Amino acid sequence: MNISVVIPLLNEQDSLKELHDWIAKVMQSNHFSYEIIFIDDGSTDDSWKVISDLATKNKAVKGIRFLKNFGKSQALHAGFEKTQGDVVVTMDADLQDSPEEVPDLYNMIVKDGFDLVSGWKKKRYDSVISKNLPSKLFNWAARKTSGVKLHDFNCGLKAYNIDVVKNIDVNGEMHRYIPVLSKNAGFTNIGEKVVQHQARKYGVTKFGMNRFLHGFLDLITIWFISRFGKRPMHLFGALGVIMFIIGFGFSLYLGIDKLYLKPGGRLITQRPQFYIALSTMIIGTQFFVAGFLGEIVLRTKQGKKRYLIKDELNI
Repeated sequence: MNISVVIPLLNEQDSLKELHDWIAKVMQSNHFSYEIIFIDDGSTDDSWKVISDLATKNKAVKGIRFLKNFGKSQALHAGFEKTQGDVVVTMDADLQDSPEEVPDLYNMIVKDGFDLVSGWKKKRYDSVISKNLPSKLFNWAARKTSGVKLHDFNCGLKAYNIDVVKNIDVNGEMHRYIPVLSKNAGFTNIGEKVVQHQARKYGVTKFGMNRFLHGFLDLITIWFISRFGKRPMHLFGALGVIMFIIGFGFSLYLGIDKLYLKPGGRLITQRPQFYIALSTMIIGTQFFVAGFLGEIVLRTKQGKKRYLIKDELNI
């Protein structure tokens, strides 16, 4: 199979049939073998009914329905597990991503050898204040922190070599950072393509301003995990040892000062430096223990399902 199209969605009943027809037309005109995997992330409208009707008419349509809303990252993870195509393309269900871009994205993966190609919505039709400016700031911070030189990390239109989606773990709200996850997994040939962005045709956006706050917090998380996720002792243990040595050295100095330099001076317990030294040693010990516990957790953690599937179609 040439292409798997993975589409997470939440309450997009009005756009699904039009999007399906558009994708099918592009696939057939380019003679691609394909599948379309819709992941219904707990919709409360008739989205699942529309998907069921589409799956009945077109066996290339597959559906996964979550028991409730678990989030876009979990929806993508579920879709990636089921993909069979050589190239996996993700897009949003709101018709703002154009399926006409898929052939070029496919060729960049197959012919040009990219592991991942991310869309860049250079010209956007969103609000400048609520979306465009925060998005530019967010992307700048992501570039500086991750070292991945992309202009639009959060673009839903991306293409992947099948090996990429089968070897990365998208969880929490890390869908914004799939290129970073890919880089950390060893898939470093990451490209970018300017893609057409269209104004939303139906419904309203499901994301508010709080997604940028969450995005920056997730950016800190992924920076930490990429550097110390497999070796927490290297960070916490090192900080703990350094702080303990500083506190112990300060305490030793206070002891020598009291015993030999100024025996008639104040008691050690009456000197604020003593409590600073003691606190430093205690905090250093806690850091060291935190690193040790982190190493134990990494070696004993068990996989746990992050979402529950209610129904599946053609899978």
